[in-house]
Amino acid sequence: MTPPAPRYLPAGESALVVEFGQTIEPAIHDAVMALDAALAQAKLEGVRETVPTYRSLVIHFDPRRITTAALIEAVRRVEMEAPTRKPPTRWRIPACYDAPHAEDVGEIAAILGLPETRIVELHLSAVYRVYMYGFAPGYTFLGGLPEALTIPRRATPRAPAPPGSLLIAGGQALIASVAMPTGWYGVGRTPVRVFDPHRERVFLADIGDEITFERVDRSTFDALSRAAESGELVARRHAVGE
Repeated sequence: MTPPAPRYLPAGESALVVEFGQTIEPAIHDAVMALDAALAQAKLEGVRETVPTYRSLVIHFDPRRITTAALIEAVRRVEMEAPTRKPPTRWRIPACYDAPHAEDVGEIAAILGLPETRIVELHLSAVYRVYMYGFAPGYTFLGGLPEALTIPRRATPRAPAPPGSLLIAGGQALIASVAMPTGWYGVGRTPVRVFDPHRERVFLADIGDEITFERVDRSTFDALSRAAESGELVARRHAVGE
């Protein structure tokens, strides 16, 4: 699909939202990421930070150095010359779907009318895109969840899901970085630390990268968890197309 023309939405006195659509679509996210890369290269006066999301780019700026109107005009000029998306990196992440890490699979299966084994198979089968980080540091929001796993969020949040929980809800997938109550459902858990402030690479993946999951048993999960605790990066990466 071709993304619609962007909308420029002021967000207070020091932020501008450039919105490319209303849905979660790869083409829309490509446009977001292309503009983000172009702004990084343009180094516009007064721009402090850019934050990509599913369908928009938030631009934080210093209103003492550039006005909202002037920023919109500058972004329009940059947007017309935005580069295409660079080839992403693909991460292969170990995941355990055995007890106690697949704590909500039975509930998901009952709601969706699918065997528990099928829930796991579907989750493993997808290639996910990292669309954004948000809600809590390192919370990794993913697109690409198989349609058969579409399940509404809980009416009441469940007890905190542990770090590394693989969660689904509302047609989206998520890797939790810290333990927090959630309205999403847990299908498994990874030993990979997607956010580690003590690691040189604080966030595991870049926005726009791809992720696949590789099933491991509980003993392997435990061994990889110990390696991750010691600072080892227990995920593998390669450029798409290699």
